[in-house]
Amino acid sequence: MKVQRFIQTNSNKLTFISAVLIVLAFIGRFMRLEWLDVSGMLLASIIGFIPVAIHAWQGLKVKQISIDLLVSIAVIGALVIGEYDESAIVTFLFAFGGLLEKKTLEKTRSSIKELTQMAPATALLADGEEIDIDEVEVGDKLLVKTGNQVPVDCIVVEGSGYVNEASITGESREVKKTVGDKVFAGSILENGTLYVETLKIGEDTTFGKIIELVEEAQDTKSPAERFIDRFAKYYTPTVLVLAVFVFVFSRNLNLAITILVLGCPGALVIGAPVSNVAGIGNGAKHGVLIKGGDVMNTFSHIDTLLFDKTGTLTKGNTEVVALKTYQASDELVKRVAAAESQSEHPLATALVRYIGFDGLIKFDKTDVVKGQGVIADDLLIGNEKLLAENGIHLTNEQKADLTEIQSRGASTVLVAERNIRAVDNKNELRLIYGIADEIRPAVKEALEELRREGISHMIMLTGDNEATAQAVAAQLGIDEVRANLMPEQKAEIVKTLKVEGKKIAFIGDGVNDSPSLALADIGIAMGSGTDVAVETSDIVLMKSSFDELVHAYGLSKRTVGNMKQNIVLAIAVVVFLLTGLILGGTGLVGQFVNMSTGMFVHEASILLVIVNAMRLINYQSKR
Repeated sequence: MKVQRFIQTNSNKLTFISAVLIVLAFIGRFMRLEWLDVSGMLLASIIGFIPVAIHAWQGLKVKQISIDLLVSIAVIGALVIGEYDESAIVTFLFAFGGLLEKKTLEKTRSSIKELTQMAPATALLADGEEIDIDEVEVGDKLLVKTGNQVPVDCIVVEGSGYVNEASITGESREVKKTVGDKVFAGSILENGTLYVETLKIGEDTTFGKIIELVEEAQDTKSPAERFIDRFAKYYTPTVLVLAVFVFVFSRNLNLAITILVLGCPGALVIGAPVSNVAGIGNGAKHGVLIKGGDVMNTFSHIDTLLFDKTGTLTKGNTEVVALKTYQASDELVKRVAAAESQSEHPLATALVRYIGFDGLIKFDKTDVVKGQGVIADDLLIGNEKLLAENGIHLTNEQKADLTEIQSRGASTVLVAERNIRAVDNKNELRLIYGIADEIRPAVKEALEELRREGISHMIMLTGDNEATAQAVAAQLGIDEVRANLMPEQKAEIVKTLKVEGKKIAFIGDGVNDSPSLALADIGIAMGSGTDVAVETSDIVLMKSSFDELVHAYGLSKRTVGNMKQNIVLAIAVVVFLLTGLILGGTGLVGQFVNMSTGMFVHEASILLVIVNAMRLINYQSKR
């Protein structure tokens, strides 16, 4: 164990010593000092062989025939037949290739390393005492000073300031935070002083989940990686058996050893994983969490996008823009605010903000009717379907008012009382609120870019009314609208489209979107959405920006394409080397291929696929 630990710790130094010995051996050959030539190559072979042999033995202990085993057998054979040049150069190139491979792979994981280094280690209590981050508990009052990291997910209870949320959203723009605003762990207070109350700690924070999700994603294999794993599992033993047969029938040990060296599938084994790691790392750097290589591959084949409307295509920053009253008292309006204060739906939030709520009114019973609204005692607040199912129907005048508000692109909330039985039912409808929601910036341009990238059909699925949904869809150029839907109806539409052979991605932000997110081939959640939506989804857009969606789709296509390039490159190298081996001494290729040059080409191909994959680190969408 001590020897293994020493070798692993000093692998770089051993590679350097091996290189120096090979150089000395060539100097000895030039000066006709045979002892220096032979001893230099022999020592270089032994020093380079030991780490390879240890890795091969570790693989055999778990019943794995690894590349290291092929190289070990080849080196032993070369030493037996006195080919010290071949054994020394092969072991050096193998070690040097491993060193460069390690360095370049570390670079592809730099996005994750940067994230983990940004994780806060300490926190300040409200009285200024510094404590370890692990000692913070939910409900603790903390102080955040200018220039400090926010240690936990929290809510501002006193003070104000400008916060840089680049570690969460990927965007370094400063956001103003005041009392009542939520602040995320890992963000930095650029200016001001905040007193905050802890909401989430440790791995439960948004920042903690980002690190966990991305680390898990980079370990999740794509279909290409799984195929290569299965291929290598049978390919490597086949090469070993082939080399044995060649030796048995030809008695040419040098040829058999060369087959072992040329048969190492190094570039093939590493080509797909390094693309996957680089692609997911790029996504994390740009505020896009892609949960694994399988997700990356599936997303690249998506042809149909389904959108929720409120909070997805729109910001969810709703406000009342129209009001129609039908004999509504001030007391009734206050009761509306009291009932809606119990909901976090954007429409309910807008009503409470518009009316104001003093917290004095209580209800005996409150029922939430999915996809329709709220019933609080005798008060009905929701859509036309809620009223109709409770025997309340609109007059022609009221229907005209409703249509007029909806034609402006506003969502509508109807308020009625069912305990008042007038001669004419028209008096039971008391209020119609028109609530508008701002469309997210540059959504139309982003959707156009997605079409250019390969999305053929876009559908809006919403619980909102038909007129409002159509107005929004017309602005954005969305192909199809399905309105007045309940969550289970959205999920059924997803199922139907999948049966028709469509490759579906659903984009949403709320708890009610979770069934559709889970059923779609790819579920995409807005980072500003609920925890349930974020957990259920395959991809999270941390800035809740459609530019991120464009980046994610383009990145998935480039990453899968990069994997295919690496696989083709790796196979081409193997074919090239085996062709040279078959040609023997004939032709330019045949004269070029031997054990040393074969290993050089093998290691060069590994570095080439890594460099090709690293191009993904700097990928930027056109937007």
